[in-house]
Amino acid sequence: MKKPICVAVLYQHQQAPAKDGIIKPMKSGGYSDSGADIAYSLHTQNIKIVTPVDSPNVAYYYDWVFPDTEAGIRSAISKGANTFWLNTVLYQGHPIDAFYGKVWLVGQRTGDTDLYDDKFYTNNLLRSKGLPVPDALIISAANRNDYQLNFQYPVVAKPIRGRGSQGVAMVNDKIALDELLTALFSSDLYGTSVYAEPYLNGQEITLTVMPPGTYIINNNEVIKNKHWSLPAVKRFNHAHGIAPYNGLVAIVNNSVVLDEEEENTEEIILVSAQCAEAASIIDAKAPIRIDCRADDNGKYFLFDLNMKPNMTGPGRPQRSDQDSLSALAARKIGWDFNQLLQNILKQRWE
Repeated sequence: MKKPICVAVLYQHQQAPAKDGIIKPMKSGGYSDSGADIAYSLHTQNIKIVTPVDSPNVAYYYDWVFPDTEAGIRSAISKGANTFWLNTVLYQGHPIDAFYGKVWLVGQRTGDTDLYDDKFYTNNLLRSKGLPVPDALIISAANRNDYQLNFQYPVVAKPIRGRGSQGVAMVNDKIALDELLTALFSSDLYGTSVYAEPYLNGQEITLTVMPPGTYIINNNEVIKNKHWSLPAVKRFNHAHGIAPYNGLVAIVNNSVVLDEEEENTEEIILVSAQCAEAASIIDAKAPIRIDCRADDNGKYFLFDLNMKPNMTGPGRPQRSDQDSLSALAARKIGWDFNQLLQNILKQRWE
C-alpha cells in the first residue's frame, strides 16, 4: 500500500550540462508552463500538492512549480512533499539523484534520460533490436567538409539532443545542407555535431507509450503487464516538411487522433506495437513519445524517441488550446487531461 502522497512539480531552472560537446537547448521558462498546468490540475482534483507560495496565482507559472535545484527540492520537502513530478530535463548527476530512495518520483531515471536523449545512440540501439529506424549519419563540426551520406536527398538535419522540432529542417541538396550546418554550428545552441537522416515522404504520426502498471480506464481497474501505446495522433500542416514546434503552433491546430478505420489498419497496429517494444527496450519508467513517419510504400519508421513528452493541458485561464499530443491521444480512450495525469501519477516509483 503506497503511503498518502504530497506532490511537488519541478521545472528546469538552468541549462543542462553539455555531454561530449552536445547541448540540449533549454526551453524558455524551463517547462514552468506545463508544470503549472500539472500542479493546478492535481490541485483541482483534491490531490495534495505543495507550491512555493501559500496562495498561488492561477495565471503565474512559478507560483506552482519548484526549481529542480537541491535548494528547490529541499524547500518542497520542508513543505511536506514526498512525491516529485520531474517535469524537467534530467541528466546523470541531476540534483534529484541525491534523493533517490527517499521520495516517490514521476518521470524517468536520470541516467536513462542522459543515455537515451542521444538520438544517434538510441536509434542505433532500436535498429539493432530489429525495429524500423531510418539510416543516419553524424556530421561534426570537424568533418563538415568531408562527410559522405549513405542515403539520398531530401535529408532532415536535427540536433542530437533536441527538443521537439526546434532546430530541425529538411533540405534538398548538399548546398542547402551545408548552409544549414553552418547555421546550426554557429548558433551555439546544439553543440558540435548534427544528426542527419533521409526524409520520409509519408504520413507522420506520434505514439505516446505508457509504462506497465495499474490504470483506470472507463471506470475499470486495468492491469498492464508491459509497455503499451495510446492511440496514434496524426500530424499535418507541416512547414517545409517538418511539423512546427508546438511553442509556435498549438498542437490542436496541426494534430488529430486517427479515425477508427485507419487506427485499425495493419500498418498502425504494427507501428504501435513497435513503439511499445521500443519503450520496453529502454525500460521507460514514465510516458515517452515516439514520432514515426511512413515511406512512399506506407511502411512506418520510428525516427525520434522523446524521453520527456510535452505535458501541457487545459484548465488554467487562457490555456484551453494547450492540449499536448499525449493529451489528445488520451482523450481517445476516455481520459481528459485530469484523468491522464491521475494515471501517470499512479505509476510513480521510489
